[in-house]
Amino acid sequence: MRAIAAGQAGSRGGDGAGAAEDAAAAGGAGTAGLATATGGAETTRLAATAGVAAEQLAHLARVAQAVADTQARAVAEYAERAAATVAAGRKLLFCGNGGSAADAQHLAAECVVRLSRTRGALPALALTTDTSILTACANDLGYDEVFARQVDALGRPGDLLVLHSTSGNSPNLLRAAETARAREIATVGVLAGDGGRLRSMVDLAIVVGTADGARAQELHLAIGHVVCGHVERTAAA
Repeated sequence: MRAIAAGQAGSRGGDGAGAAEDAAAAGGAGTAGLATATGGAETTRLAATAGVAAEQLAHLARVAQAVADTQARAVAEYAERAAATVAAGRKLLFCGNGGSAADAQHLAAECVVRLSRTRGALPALALTTDTSILTACANDLGYDEVFARQVDALGRPGDLLVLHSTSGNSPNLLRAAETARAREIATVGVLAGDGGRLRSMVDLAIVVGTADGARAQELHLAIGHVVCGHVERTAAA
């Protein structure tokens, strides 16, 4: 009887172990299924995001090609004017708002330091970086004057003022263009859309024909790199 009882107990123990193994197996299968489902959802999201990224990059390429087709001569003229300004011992001034302000200081930095080769410093200044001047002027004279005041103070006849804008209608840029004209400072507008009011106020307008501000700013920076590269090569020659 003791042997039978022990055997029954052992059998019950074996049944318990088997149940545990079955539960573990079922749990593993469930986890694997969940992982597969989660992985599938992530793959679907990634594919959707990749599709959006591909379309945005394709859109950028189309706009870039349109700029190459319609604005290459204007970009070349901008590059020649910038090189001539530097060769004459004058300076390049850059301004813009928001992302265009970032472009302004980006390009000024590459002129002063380097773009793709080590050479002498090129005279360039972003009018977007001195927070004391910007805030004092905005507070005392109004935000419309933040660039015009600096053009009046720092600009000299023979300099070149480059105004970056996706709207072409920012009052502070319009005032800067007016002040530059009064100071006999040449102007280039790197614009978008229809160019806005600024298009008719500058000596040379380069218009990226899109209403998409992000794509326009990406191409504004590319245009700036083309110009900076030309000035750099010319200065080193």
